[in-house]
Amino acid sequence: MSGITRIRIFVGVVFAGMLWATVTASLDESVFSAGSRLLDEPWFVTTLFDTYFAFLTFWAWLAYKETSWIARLVWLALIVTLGNFAMATYLLIQTFKIKPGEGVAELLTKRVTA
Repeated sequence: MSGITRIRIFVGVVFAGMLWATVTASLDESVFSAGSRLLDEPWFVTTLFDTYFAFLTFWAWLAYKETSWIARLVWLALIVTLGNFAMATYLLIQTFKIKPGEGVAELLTKRVTA
C-alpha cells in the first residue's frame, strides 16, 4: 500500500470520526448553547486556542502550496468555519493531484499552480 493510499485512508477516518462526533454532540446540545456555557471554563478556552492555532499551522502549509491569494483566503475561511472537515477535504483533494510515480514528498512540497 502506497503512502498516498495510507494518507487517503487516514483522512477518511478523520473525516468520518469528526462527522460522528459532530452529529452525536449536535443531537445532544446546540453548539451555541454549549458554547455560551463553556466559555467560562479556562480549559475550554485553552482548547479553542490550541485548535485554532493548529488550524493556522495547517493553513500555513496550505498557503505555501497554493499560489493564488484567492484560494488561500477561501481555504482559510473554510478551515476557520469547518475545521477538520475542511482540512481533511483539502488534503484528500491534494492526494488526487499526485501524478503516478510521485509520493508523499511531492504531496507535502509540490506547489499548486493556478
